[in-house]
Amino acid sequence: MNRLGRTDVEVSPLAFGGAAIGNLYSEVGEQQAYEAVDAAWQRGIRYFDTAPHYGLGLAERRLGAALREHPRGEYTLSTKVGRRLEPVADVTGDDLANGFAVPADRRRVWDFSADGVRRGLEESLERLGLDRVDVVYLHDPDDHAEQAFREGYPALEKLRSQGVVGAIGVGMNEVEMLTRFVTDTDVDVVLCAGRYTLLDQSALDDLLPVAVECGTSVVVGGAFNSGLLADPGPDATYNYAQTPQKVLDRALGMKSLADRHGITLRAAALAFCAAHPAVASVLVGLRSADEVRDCAEQFATEVPMAFWQDLLESGLLSDKEEAS
Repeated sequence: MNRLGRTDVEVSPLAFGGAAIGNLYSEVGEQQAYEAVDAAWQRGIRYFDTAPHYGLGLAERRLGAALREHPRGEYTLSTKVGRRLEPVADVTGDDLANGFAVPADRRRVWDFSADGVRRGLEESLERLGLDRVDVVYLHDPDDHAEQAFREGYPALEKLRSQGVVGAIGVGMNEVEMLTRFVTDTDVDVVLCAGRYTLLDQSALDDLLPVAVECGTSVVVGGAFNSGLLADPGPDATYNYAQTPQKVLDRALGMKSLADRHGITLRAAALAFCAAHPAVASVLVGLRSADEVRDCAEQFATEVPMAFWQDLLESGLLSDKEEAS
């Protein structure tokens, strides 16, 4: 277990991301969702993350129900604030426009105000059916920076000082603002999605070095860049969109190298994220027990040094062209 910042909150090196059991892209049955969480527990995963955004609250409800079977002191749970959910009177259609195969019976309302943070957390606890969470993140404040810094963050800081939560942070895929949170506030952890992977190392420029310097932990999400590094092919997505040909070619080249060294590209992708000294946990979205078991197996795989040497010499690791 790794400690978040200077807090007493600990996380397992591999973490369960709850978006998938909130019906990300396609429906996941109740039993399948439960079995995924149970498989994670059996494989020693003790850090679980969710958010109201995931399935309009479905992921929180499912994750809370599954975790209530386990002693509360034996796992770490995080959720997020910034999008509150409001009921919709006339339900028409689904939420696939936002990525989730659920009825559009609620609408998301951006709210990083102090009141919004408190109410959002209370509503999350109600959906989870639990009396507390360990970590709360401001979720995707990209277009709401002023309110997030002036109101949302101080509200989280107050909740931490009151002992309501053990650690506070910010989760997003923009490294510049995450770096600002590390330098300008007292967050314990940042969740960096998709910006420290085999295909995108933009977090190396500032965020990760600054996090080490400040003693702030980093949780890395999006290790597979939304699918491409899990199974590279023409239909795989990169950062939730169609994969550019140059990026696909790089991923296929990496897979070929991994095959040559007797490992999977998945194992290499996870090992790369976990190796940096700032990284406390690697968060992976998982939708089934089989996916959990495979991910845990890949995470435990030792990647030979010769693979990294070949990867560097091949020039495949450089992301400057795609990141620019």
